[in-house]
Amino acid sequence: MENKIACVQGEFFETECMKGNYKEKENISEDKSTRRIKAVNRQQMYLRMVEVEKLVEEDHEVRAIWELTGKLDLSQYYASIKVMNNAAGRSASDPRVLISIWIYSYSKGISSAREITRLSEYDPAYQWLTGMEPINYHTLSDFRVDHQGALTTLFTQVLGVLSAEGLVTLEHVMHDGTKIKACASSDTFRREERIKEHLKIAKEQIERMGDPREAEEVSPRITKARERAVREKKERLECALRELEKIRASKTSEEEKAQARVSQTDPQARIMKQNNGGYGPSYNVQISTDAKEKIIVGVGISQSANDCDELMKAKERIEENVQQVPGKMVVDGGFISRENIVKMHDAKNGELIGPIPNHKNQSQSQLRRRGVSPDFDPHKFMYDAVTDIYICPNGKLLRYDGKEQHVGRMVYKYRCNAKDCQGCTSKQFCCPKNETKGRSLVRSEESPEITSFIEKMQTQEAKDIYKRRGEVAEFPNLWIKSKIKLQQFRVRGLLKTGMETTWACLTYNISQWIRLCWIPQRA
Repeated sequence: MENKIACVQGEFFETECMKGNYKEKENISEDKSTRRIKAVNRQQMYLRMVEVEKLVEEDHEVRAIWELTGKLDLSQYYASIKVMNNAAGRSASDPRVLISIWIYSYSKGISSAREITRLSEYDPAYQWLTGMEPINYHTLSDFRVDHQGALTTLFTQVLGVLSAEGLVTLEHVMHDGTKIKACASSDTFRREERIKEHLKIAKEQIERMGDPREAEEVSPRITKARERAVREKKERLECALRELEKIRASKTSEEEKAQARVSQTDPQARIMKQNNGGYGPSYNVQISTDAKEKIIVGVGISQSANDCDELMKAKERIEENVQQVPGKMVVDGGFISRENIVKMHDAKNGELIGPIPNHKNQSQSQLRRRGVSPDFDPHKFMYDAVTDIYICPNGKLLRYDGKEQHVGRMVYKYRCNAKDCQGCTSKQFCCPKNETKGRSLVRSEESPEITSFIEKMQTQEAKDIYKRRGEVAEFPNLWIKSKIKLQQFRVRGLLKTGMETTWACLTYNISQWIRLCWIPQRA
């Protein structure tokens, strides 16, 4: 009971002290002037000596990044510098410094040029990289999206370093795609009429800028910034109209073409399904990962939400980067199609590992949309190989009606006599939407390439290889989204988003080099 009372009194004493209504009891002086306390003087100015080399430890990762960039050939970056010795003009920033800054920033999940400029004022790692010199955010921002060819060469050179260390073998390459949000919202999508209205307004604004009567009394810097903003807006709207034509060309019905929309802020973005189940403007990032140490050996970006058409492009990027054909390309079901299986069957293209394609569910869903009852699904029809005819559940005959050559298979068509179907009591269950012709069926014969692929994927070796796909392919995707924090692009357009993706994958590979090579060598 005494302990409880003491506890209550203690709480009351602390509460009253926080309110300022309770004087100090024993250890606190009633008159602070009798105590000597070191005051904080924030008006004081200090002049300090800083040894830049000791701002970071010897094992700091920023030193590893600087060491690696010093081994690479950056001549493409230096060739673009226009300022020469013994000539007028401000000295250009060292590309090696800018490259190191962006790699270190992405490794810390920082993708804002303004934030990097702010950190360079006080963060020891940035001060060490810049030699405590200020870095302009415009310089950083422009450098990130310039020099596309030099950035690709830089990525390839780092792959060469990793290959020399034995981290890349290309024996098994796991390929996967992931959706990353575009720098645009769903509210920015407009139809053609609204885009043309905004484009007309932007053109009028540009014309008024040349009129001195419309000029405001503002600084030249603000004037140029406004001119640049309106000019860029006009260019985006013109790009939006071009992209709208591409979207319409991909549509089949006139209604879909009339309802086509495109983003005004990032016209090249497309609506795609996100990992959380929602939909939004995004890009499809394609990443190829070597299975040995999970090194990224190829990276690309696409406007298509479908992965199927990206497999051969990914293989070509790997060959271009490493000058070697991957032994086995391991993919999920999104990349499996008869066309891809046939193309990868060639020994020069490597070997394809993936799930066996199942077209049964797809055909059944099409039959349900046509109103066909499950009692009249194709497997309910009996085939007679001797006479080459099908017999329906009601005893009607479906005779041979021609064949078609498709990629990876031969399709044989069979059709029932129209009179037999029109007078059948089960027509509403078998072919309700077929008004003039009889019920038809198709029989497929797979090509040798497809048959060989199916037999291969039924072996235990292929199954064991495919089991590792998720572990290897999803690892860099998770790293890029969680550690590098590339969940939404900072830049707009297919070209610039592709470059930011390359920066992220380059940072990922260098992080693996630090973890697997640089740190163990120092230890």
